[in-house]
Amino acid sequence: MKIILAVVVFLIGLLQYRFWYGDGGIQEIKVYQQKLNDLKNEVKEKSFRNKALYAEVENLRKGQEAIEERARNELGMIREGETFFQVLE
Repeated sequence: MKIILAVVVFLIGLLQYRFWYGDGGIQEIKVYQQKLNDLKNEVKEKSFRNKALYAEVENLRKGQEAIEERARNELGMIREGETFFQVLE
């Protein structure tokens, strides 16, 4: 009877070890859950960025004002008849 009890206790201990520290155990699940949360946050950030870029593309496709503004700010272009002033600080 003592041998059977010892074997049962040993098996329970072995199963507990696998449950907490083995493949697919609690520790590994926590690590994967954290990685999943990080990836979800990254997806949200990139989704916001994609929406902003899509809105900018649509704005450039539809309106001349957006193209003109971008040309002025990024390329330093001016219209005919305008005078360019550069302020140095």
